[in-house]
Amino acid sequence: MRADLATLLGILGFALLTMPIYARSAARRTPDALESSARGDFVLGSFVREWFYWFIRPVERASLAVGLSPLFYNLAGALLGILSGVAFAAGMMVAGGWLILGGGAADVLDGRIARARGIASRRGAFLDSTLDRFAEFGAFVGLAVWFRDDVVALTLTVVALGGSLLVSYARARGESVGIVCKVGVLQRAERLLLLGFGGLFDPAVTRALGQSEPGGLIYPVVGLIAVGTVATAIYRIVWIAKRLPLIDEE
Repeated sequence: MRADLATLLGILGFALLTMPIYARSAARRTPDALESSARGDFVLGSFVREWFYWFIRPVERASLAVGLSPLFYNLAGALLGILSGVAFAAGMMVAGGWLILGGGAADVLDGRIARARGIASRRGAFLDSTLDRFAEFGAFVGLAVWFRDDVVALTLTVVALGGSLLVSYARARGESVGIVCKVGVLQRAERLLLLGFGGLFDPAVTRALGQSEPGGLIYPVVGLIAVGTVATAIYRIVWIAKRLPLIDEE
């Protein structure tokens, strides 16, 4: 487990070292033609998001070179999310964390590849958002299985799953009545990061707490997601409702 932590810290250290390189590069000053206007604000700021797009550009270019389609990454993201649930259910928190972060990266790549190839469509957007729900559903079901003997943790997991779906539903329902809503804190990217890094650092935190079973960090992370997603869903409902007329004009 300590070797896993050392590997993780090494990867994070390398990632942080590349940020100054990106900040000084021409890419930082050039508008990203493949960025989607549909994405909401990212809690860590636009710099981190833009840096991540730059960081995964070699994968993006390789995918374009070999002809991988957006659908490939749609399906890969859903599969990785479901597999993360399998890992969480077995108490393999580190594997679950890597898998869900990999699914998040696939979720980014599908849209960028579609726009790069000029094949972005409403069909692709529908498949993307729908398969994303399968990925989250799989991850939370796996956590529910792991926490099945703890009533509080199981309840928080169910609330986190329901809250995550409600956040997405509020946006989708708002767009169906002509209101685009991208506000709120715990959107999909933030949820994936919390679950992913929660899983990766769980063994270290669990050891520090003197616990024998995994879950020392993922437990409070799930609780945070439960509270944050329900609050975000309520905020979106109020935000959208205020922008709709009380009575439709004839």
